[in-house]
Amino acid sequence: MNRSRLARWKRTLLCAAALVALVLGNVVGTPGESQAAGSLPCDIYASAGTPCVAAHSTTRALFASYGGRLYQVRRASNGATRDIGVLGAGGYADAAAQDAFCAGTTCVITIIYDQSSRHNDLTPAPPGGVGGQDDPVPADALPVTAGGHTVYGASFSGRMGYRDNSTSGVATGSRPEGMYMVASGTHFNSSCCFDYGNAETNNLDNGNGHMDAIYFGTLCWFSPCNGSGPWVMADLENGLFQSNTGGSQNSAYTGNRSPFATAMLKNNGTNFFAIKDGNGQSGGLSTRYSGALPTSPSGYSPMRKEGAIILGIGGDNSNTAIGSFFEGVMTSGLPTDAAENAVQANIVSVGYGGPSPVAAGTLTPGSTISLRATTACCTTRYVRHQNDGAVTSAISSGSSSLDKNDATWIVRRGLAKDSCVSFESRNYPGDFLRHYNFQLYRQPMDGTSQFRADATFCPQTGQSGSGTSFASYNYPDRFLRHYDNTLYIAGNGGSHTFDASANWAADVSWAVTSPWVS
Repeated sequence: MNRSRLARWKRTLLCAAALVALVLGNVVGTPGESQAAGSLPCDIYASAGTPCVAAHSTTRALFASYGGRLYQVRRASNGATRDIGVLGAGGYADAAAQDAFCAGTTCVITIIYDQSSRHNDLTPAPPGGVGGQDDPVPADALPVTAGGHTVYGASFSGRMGYRDNSTSGVATGSRPEGMYMVASGTHFNSSCCFDYGNAETNNLDNGNGHMDAIYFGTLCWFSPCNGSGPWVMADLENGLFQSNTGGSQNSAYTGNRSPFATAMLKNNGTNFFAIKDGNGQSGGLSTRYSGALPTSPSGYSPMRKEGAIILGIGGDNSNTAIGSFFEGVMTSGLPTDAAENAVQANIVSVGYGGPSPVAAGTLTPGSTISLRATTACCTTRYVRHQNDGAVTSAISSGSSSLDKNDATWIVRRGLAKDSCVSFESRNYPGDFLRHYNFQLYRQPMDGTSQFRADATFCPQTGQSGSGTSFASYNYPDRFLRHYDNTLYIAGNGGSHTFDASANWAADVSWAVTSPWVS
């Protein structure tokens, strides 16, 4: 062995040893522990020779040494902005700073900063071949916990998206790259396209192979798509691919419903790509496809990447998808399997979790509750969502897990008024109970003032003399009522059948109980 080969061999062993140490450090760590230097995702990738060229998160630092800005919020009251950083180098987002700045008004996220030295910051996407100017996401729609701290994810509800068309270091042409994002397997749809990754620089569909982005949702572009999804797929432009033939070649992959889902994609730019996913709260990664790039139709092998970065939209600005984003990175070069495993271990170590930091069964924001009817006929019935509508159903200890989850709500500070409350679905983060044409639905929070008003309810002593009644914020003489097992905001007498005076007081009085699912 000559000296140059020996030196390369030694460097390889040193890198491997460092990576093994990172993996072990992450695996043995427990959720919520402070991060050790050199153990965060971009440190892991750098140690493996594939450094991050973009690192975006609203929840935490992705480099152990990073102590800067994560995102910027703008408040509605006066248009002022504030950067939200981390609590300390390598730490978690300073959500308290956002809460203080946005108190008494509403905020949106106007910039998601790149934590790498490349400054590939994301701002609301301009109009493209499909869709007009995109809106920023509401800053307060998705509170979660990470490392034991309350932080905010980014909740996309359609017409929302971010882009950077003038990037530095992002792969172009047939250069290799890798990427991951942590999304949510409980907040998705079948519209185009909830993507994160590499896209066109002119907001248009420039043809096959001009994109290389992770997609997460239930839009089945090529058959077969097994199960009900959502699936991690590669958006390579003009197709969401689960394999080189388009459709799934893995019958065991039926989707990922984890509340925090890790989605990974890597592409060598010439003849290979791989898709992986995992549960962001536990366990390792599963490889869903690893093999050749598509060759029919042509244009994907080799790739024709352009190097823009998108989040929440398609390459041509298709912007009807919904989804949740917590963190994501893009690398220069093709990541190793070992590096990806180490990154997944680190994500799990964060301890992402549900946002219920206070005692259950109260109307204090952050509490998890269920709402039980008090009318004599219906005292076993609870408010639950079903097929996006809001109804009451009989729930008991023997009910299915699905029924119990659907009948559990997280109390939030009123989206339109702090002294009132809003009800977020426990199993569909970012979706709230709101009225439309007086009927109640579960819908994703879109950040508009209309939605905020429709999803805000002001509690008062029950109209029947017991329990709690909830007045509509924007129709204060109407209260949350069950009528024929469907939920409405109803007045005491009126032109609608659900305004009937009979049993009105009892029907609008609710028992706030401990949740069916904690």
